[in-house]
Amino acid sequence: MDEENSSGLFETHRGKGRKIHRLYATTVLVSIVWIWVYRAMQKPPVYGGRSWWWMWMGMFVAEIWFGLYWLLTQSVRWDPTYRRTFKQKLSLRYENKLPRVDIFVCTADPKIEPPMMVVSTVLSVMAYDYPPENLSVYLSDDGGSELTFYALTQAAVFSKHWLPYCRNYKVEPRSPVAYFRSTSQPSDAKHDHDYTIVKKLFEEMKDRIENVTKNGRVPDGLRLEHEGFAEWDSFTSSRDHDAIVQILLDHNQDAEGHKLPKLVYLAREKRPEHFHNFKAGAMNALIRVSSKISNGPIILNVDCDMYSNRSDTVRDALCFFMDEEKGHEIGFVQYPQCFENITKNDVYGGSLRVINEVDFHGLDGNGGPLYVGTGCFHRRDILLGKSFDAKSRIDWKTDNDHEKTPENTIKEIKSLASCTFEIGTEWGKEMGLKYGCPVEDVITGLSIHCRGWKSVYNNAKPEAFLGVAATTLDQTLVQHKRWSEGDLLILISKYSPAWYGLGKVNPGLIMGYMMYCLWSPSSVPTVFYSIVPSLCLLKGIPLFPTVTSGWFLPFAYLIVSITAYDYLEFLWSGGTTRGWWNGRRIWLYKRTSSYLFALLDTILGSDLSFVISSKVIDNDVQERYEKEMIEFGVSSPLSTTVATISMLNLVCFFGLVIKSGLMDSETRRMYYETMAIHVALCGAFVVLNIPLYLALFVRKDKGKIPNSVAVKSVFLALFISTIFYFL
Repeated sequence: MDEENSSGLFETHRGKGRKIHRLYATTVLVSIVWIWVYRAMQKPPVYGGRSWWWMWMGMFVAEIWFGLYWLLTQSVRWDPTYRRTFKQKLSLRYENKLPRVDIFVCTADPKIEPPMMVVSTVLSVMAYDYPPENLSVYLSDDGGSELTFYALTQAAVFSKHWLPYCRNYKVEPRSPVAYFRSTSQPSDAKHDHDYTIVKKLFEEMKDRIENVTKNGRVPDGLRLEHEGFAEWDSFTSSRDHDAIVQILLDHNQDAEGHKLPKLVYLAREKRPEHFHNFKAGAMNALIRVSSKISNGPIILNVDCDMYSNRSDTVRDALCFFMDEEKGHEIGFVQYPQCFENITKNDVYGGSLRVINEVDFHGLDGNGGPLYVGTGCFHRRDILLGKSFDAKSRIDWKTDNDHEKTPENTIKEIKSLASCTFEIGTEWGKEMGLKYGCPVEDVITGLSIHCRGWKSVYNNAKPEAFLGVAATTLDQTLVQHKRWSEGDLLILISKYSPAWYGLGKVNPGLIMGYMMYCLWSPSSVPTVFYSIVPSLCLLKGIPLFPTVTSGWFLPFAYLIVSITAYDYLEFLWSGGTTRGWWNGRRIWLYKRTSSYLFALLDTILGSDLSFVISSKVIDNDVQERYEKEMIEFGVSSPLSTTVATISMLNLVCFFGLVIKSGLMDSETRRMYYETMAIHVALCGAFVVLNIPLYLALFVRKDKGKIPNSVAVKSVFLALFISTIFYFL
């Protein structure tokens, strides 16, 4: 269907190769069942006169778990869906009826989220190719920092020159930091002249912001430049202060006389005695405050490090909401989380490549993707708790009710951002983002789906938003610990997709949600499988069938076919061979550390805290990251666990080499036939962990494994293997 003949503002088509995949999936399922039958029918191994039934049963339980989890992953591979929008039709039909759009940018700490990065994101969304009178941008500063406010005042001034420049020269991307970093001097004389002027203004703004940030305070002289700094006269701390609301631009004119979007700074009230609910609380305050200032029926929220990479993204999203046939069913439009600093071979697996290119397209085919907390357009009314009604449609015609914000309403607006406003209300329960979970985005999206709404995944190229991925192993592990812990809390809460979504959403979508909710429980069988078969090499205890047995075939088929499928899927998603291998390594590290500790913390009832990943990168760390050298240089329980399990596999592998060297050729042949899968698993783990061993014993840079971690991991690996050997 081409654009000219299509009646809708978007089209949908199904993925190719579904029949081939379903045939392959059937063969895998048959192999999984045969492995279960093998475990159920065969007797546990006997060694040294003892039955090692507990190992056998452990392997059986692990394989049941892996099989059932694999079935869940098929829900997103069974019927992938792809979307295409027609923005030209949107303009032809609705250019004079385009709705107001409110954009929320969230930041929390100027020390780990540099104000210059924050305002560059703000400027990128202010510069959307969209009527500025229908655009309002809100910066939520949960740190209540005068440094961030100062940076925003400078951005407001610079926007009067930056937006006309973007408009006149069709600039992409419209983040000034990203643009000037990636663009060379224009050849056209007029463009070159304007480029030079705007770049000079940008560099001056950047120097001012970075100098103030470096000093840690706004000098008294600069505070006189804007009356809003008076709000900080009674400021106590980032956790104890009044609500601050400042409208920096109220559709003022730019340097060429065109309107600018509204620009609003918000720091909600914070008091030590009132829990603030992290980002969910900030978002809910933004929803209320914006309702009195602009009240756009469409809300976009982005993290402060996720700048807009395409100027037409708002129009792109509106093609779904304003579609005459299907638009009234859509509650939110989710864009993928993409990152500009991913290395060629994705050393930390931070690109989320398979999630973006496979999983979310499959979720879209089942009723819609998850809400991931950034790069998402919502209908305002569904964030206020509205349930789907087939008869309910929005009148998108704009009005001027919120053209100007009277000064006498600021006091009322501040009350909406007070820390006591939500007491006795449905905010955080039936209204706004849900509270009580560190992944408030996922649980909010699930509740929207359960109220009858659909969501849409739009993975158009080039990427709509670009952010900053983790540049150290520790950042990666900590981030996934928070995600997996939050997903597990959803699983055991009243909002668990297992029962909350039952009968309300597509069963395939429930399975999709369960994939992520079961991340942390998957750690236990993974740890068991990555340790026990290797330990068995030391004693020669066979937990798998011999090569000459017919039972060996389903194991061999699964190992080869799933590995090959995973590899080809990664390449199809745009990855490299080395990137796939790096991804396998990080997959193992996450499952044996991040997910394991998330599970333990949940079981033990540890107090959860919202961990913000630092966006400030040390020069040495950045240099090693660009060389794709894994940054191990942090001592933590997560890194110690990863190093210990890796060392345990190395000890077992060396034990195998020594043991086989003492055998005659015939005994060695029979041993390898009997222990073939053990050898393959242990060998794969050792090869996978070569970068870790180098960081343990060879590297001298600061990114190597700290001595304290090295000593603990080597000692624990030797201790565990010795104890097991003499059992």
